[in-house]
Amino acid sequence: MSGLYDLHTHSILSDGEMLPIELVRRMAVLGYSTVAITDHVDTSNAVPVIATLKLVQESARLFGIRLLCGVEITHVPPVQIADLARQAKEAGADIVVVHGETTVEPVAAGTNHVACRCKDVDVLAHPGLITIKDALLAAKNGIALELTSRGGHNRTNGHVARIAREAACQLVVDSDAHAPGDLLDERAKFIVAKGAGLTDAECRQVISLNIDRFLFS
Repeated sequence: MSGLYDLHTHSILSDGEMLPIELVRRMAVLGYSTVAITDHVDTSNAVPVIATLKLVQESARLFGIRLLCGVEITHVPPVQIADLARQAKEAGADIVVVHGETTVEPVAAGTNHVACRCKDVDVLAHPGLITIKDALLAAKNGIALELTSRGGHNRTNGHVARIAREAACQLVVDSDAHAPGDLLDERAKFIVAKGAGLTDAECRQVISLNIDRFLFS
């Protein structure tokens, strides 16, 4: 399934401002077809967050949105990431995002590396100054690197785009939305990609990614 997507958003189930269905409704109005709600989790809350989001999928469908119920594994010790990602998938998560080593938060060193090795991870969010070695691992394991519009986290978008191109790693453009003002229309997504240094053709490819082929093939 192609169309406008966002694979990284937050609701009141963690630190977002919107109910899951309000987030979905706003995305529907903006023209999205696929939205992942990926609230922050650690070992304490991953399973109940996924179960709660599953209750909203039918409401999302009625608004024309395919809701992907997911998690963002956040500030978890690197040694625990693989087990938690597997637990999330076993609990029914459609997508697992890992909170990468952004330069504006004290994320534990080694988070990017462990995430890029884990086949239960789908997206490494705002991976900061990711190394080519880790990007090659991500490419091998089908893990996308994120270009983000989120303030602070987006400081390294240009580096991420360059490394992803060198490693032939899939890129995604996400909002990391926490509030209504964070949501992106199609033009805004294009600008995030273009501002990271992608060509127009690369921008179009990234923002129209076939989500079924990426996540489920």
